[in-house]
Amino acid sequence: MSRIRFEGLTKAYKGVMALDHVDLDVAPGSFTVLCGPPRSGKSVLCRLLVGLEAPDAGRILFNGHDIATVPAAERTLGYVPQSFALFPHVSVFDNIAYPLVLQRVAKPEIARRVAQAAELLRIGSLLQKRPAQLSGGEKQRAAIARGILKNADIFILDDPLVGLDFKLRERLMDDLKEMRRVLNATFLYATSDSLEALTMAQDLAVLDAGRLIQAGPVATVYLQPQHVRAAEMIGFPRCNVLPGSVAGGHCTTAAVGFPLAGDVAAGPVLVAIRPEHLMPTTDSMADGIGEITLIEDLGAECVVYFTVAGQSLVTLLPAAQAAAFDLGSRFAFALRPGTATLFSPATGQRVGQAQAAETVHA
Repeated sequence: MSRIRFEGLTKAYKGVMALDHVDLDVAPGSFTVLCGPPRSGKSVLCRLLVGLEAPDAGRILFNGHDIATVPAAERTLGYVPQSFALFPHVSVFDNIAYPLVLQRVAKPEIARRVAQAAELLRIGSLLQKRPAQLSGGEKQRAAIARGILKNADIFILDDPLVGLDFKLRERLMDDLKEMRRVLNATFLYATSDSLEALTMAQDLAVLDAGRLIQAGPVATVYLQPQHVRAAEMIGFPRCNVLPGSVAGGHCTTAAVGFPLAGDVAAGPVLVAIRPEHLMPTTDSMADGIGEITLIEDLGAECVVYFTVAGQSLVTLLPAAQAAAFDLGSRFAFALRPGTATLFSPATGQRVGQAQAAETVHA
């Protein structure tokens, strides 16, 4: 399989930096998800990789060879853009086949490969219809089928599920995972939805304002964020981020305090705590006591919002456990040992961690 590496990749539009010296490895055979808010640089990176635009600086290495100046038509990459970009006046078959027609592939081979892609995406019965006769999900399947038609072992999908309802997105996410298994290929997938990123990713690359702020296995990025923006952007419900201060090996916030692991310089910090790491407990074991302001029922789980000393926090509880609380209920909670992460307010970079389990409640 092929390996992609970006080195110092930089792109600006009218003086506004879209990508700022991005260094990223995309491992062969991985499903790597680019995640970040709108205008974070995800689509720009995808367009540079497939050759629709040229970088201002940096290299795009394909198996060690710089392809930054190679024409798009000569890059052996499959690409699915954000928009459906289907031709309304021709059939689904002709829309899917279009890239192969441009390459002057023989008609029997075109028919075989279109049928194969259509079967994989379960749209074989739609090939003679026009795009106007399709639902949004069917149009997206047709666009994805066209993107995977190329003989390639790297496929780039730029937010392909944007605008679809939850059920369609869920179904297509399952199809894309199966597609990766069948094609035995490397996938680079861009999305602004962190839940979608966690569901799909094997490796995760978090972008913010054109900068790569963290990359690695999805569990590592989620549990060990190296930048406060990675903690804030990845995960549902949102991560709790509180202002705090460090003194004498202890961290204090308005909501909760805890001892620290290792040396952390005294001074102000930002404290990130995942919702699932705030647990209801008895008053005698509580790290803090708040008041519940909102309960969102998700079925098997509930998202519980509460306030402590003017700070708004959120936790995730099993539905049976959440049933014991109502709006306005008193909420005694404990921080799961070792799970709070500290960041510098000035740089956003990680500076410390809560103490290990055996010493937190000593």
